[in-house]
Amino acid sequence: MIKRGILVVFSLLALSGSAQEKKSKKQVEKANFRVQIFQKSRDTEIKLAEPDPEFKNRIPISAVVRDSSVVALKDLPRARTIDSIWKSELLNSDLFETIHQGILEQDYSEVVYKDLPTDTLKARLKDLNSRTPFNIEYNPILESVIKSYLKRNKKAMERLMALSDYYFPLFEQELDKYNIPLEIKYLAIVESALNPRARSRVGATGLWQFMFATGKMHDLDVSSYVDERMDPVKSTEAAARYLAALYKTFGDWDLVLASYNSGPGNVSKAIRRSGGSVDYWDLRRYLPRETAGYVPAFLATLYLFEYAEEHNFQPNRPDVAYFETDTVRVKKMLDFEHISKITGVDKEMLQFLNPSYKLDIIPFVKGENYTLRLPRPSTGIFVANEAAIYQYVENELTEKKEGLPKYVKAEDRIRYRVRSGDYLGRIAEKYGVGVSEIKRWNNLRSNTLRIGQYLTIHPRRNAVAENDRKGNSSNNNNPKTYTVKNGDSLWSISKKFPGVTVQNLRVWNEVSGNNLRPGMKLKVSKG
Repeated sequence: MIKRGILVVFSLLALSGSAQEKKSKKQVEKANFRVQIFQKSRDTEIKLAEPDPEFKNRIPISAVVRDSSVVALKDLPRARTIDSIWKSELLNSDLFETIHQGILEQDYSEVVYKDLPTDTLKARLKDLNSRTPFNIEYNPILESVIKSYLKRNKKAMERLMALSDYYFPLFEQELDKYNIPLEIKYLAIVESALNPRARSRVGATGLWQFMFATGKMHDLDVSSYVDERMDPVKSTEAAARYLAALYKTFGDWDLVLASYNSGPGNVSKAIRRSGGSVDYWDLRRYLPRETAGYVPAFLATLYLFEYAEEHNFQPNRPDVAYFETDTVRVKKMLDFEHISKITGVDKEMLQFLNPSYKLDIIPFVKGENYTLRLPRPSTGIFVANEAAIYQYVENELTEKKEGLPKYVKAEDRIRYRVRSGDYLGRIAEKYGVGVSEIKRWNNLRSNTLRIGQYLTIHPRRNAVAENDRKGNSSNNNNPKTYTVKNGDSLWSISKKFPGVTVQNLRVWNEVSGNNLRPGMKLKVSKG
């Protein structure tokens, strides 16, 4: 299931050349799907069958940091596109919105689904009830939710099953440590659709949806670069501790689930209003609407995963397993772009493995312990070349130091009042955040703002005084410019300037597509 090397889903091209060609000590190699490293013996010539004309400008730094006989092959554009589409589909954040909207809007009316007779469902639920600590006895509400998921959400569930191959071993490891039922792993699906960067309308963030204050209580820090609520390992351990504490309070896992969603206070009030019942199904009508749908959604998810084969689910599997990755403690600031060049691991994979780094930059802060997670073979390459790698990255970062936000601890959210002349790009730049984040935090469907409107913002850096001091706001009549370098793209350039989007660069410079030439001057602010 898992490929060795850089851990790839599809092996699209094989090595060519007959045995006779090998005897002549002249290899003709076609580039594999991922950047791949070939060990070259002293008397063997390695020749590319279809060399890239720009290859010399795109050699990963792994061929530079060591004076060794390695040849790094460029990725194939078509293969990269396929892989990118696959990852986008697998990690599509609309699953988070779909699941939460479904919980709120579920009407629990009877759903006709002939492939799952009620008698069959009753027998399966009875079996689940006998081997889990949850109350999974049959009732029409649960039947409605299960059949609704089978009828409407089957593709979404297959995507979640694919992701679960990566996350569930991590969850089970932490849950077992705190003596929590392993089935609680399904809670993360209901909470976040296994999206570590998921953020609710009220600001709950990460796989386990911690609010800012709750995250602080469990030692999950937030800074300009890092949000530990989005760290799969740290947030899972925090969630396990919190769930264990809730069980000490309620002594019932159904009530633990309800209190995790709505808070222990709401569950306590529901117990009083019910006349003292501690059965979730008796309390359900006294709980908030979302919580009333929350436990049935959890139980329905548990059922679908446990009986996936019977319902013919066929998920694509991820190209990396959690236990085939490893971490390296960071000793200096690192940028994902440079890490990708060094290791050959593409940027999308780095973002998947290291979701807590908000700007694709790993900072180095005295007293903090920040780590980089990589596929295990790439970890060895990184460690073997550590000194040279840090020197290379330091030289590269020096050139764009002014474009990097300062490291500051993030406080709780602020309320910003929209003024005349404001637009989302300007506000985003002022606080060092993205336009899409402001829209998500405030449930905005368009870029239109009203004067006097209040926006909730979670600032990443103290950019207000900095902008006032430098006088470099985005509407300055003397716009800043950037000189395009080899390997630059509109996306990579936009990441260097907080608040600037790819669309901004296209409009300000009248650029269509992504055709950039080294030496071009691009405006990186409005004016």
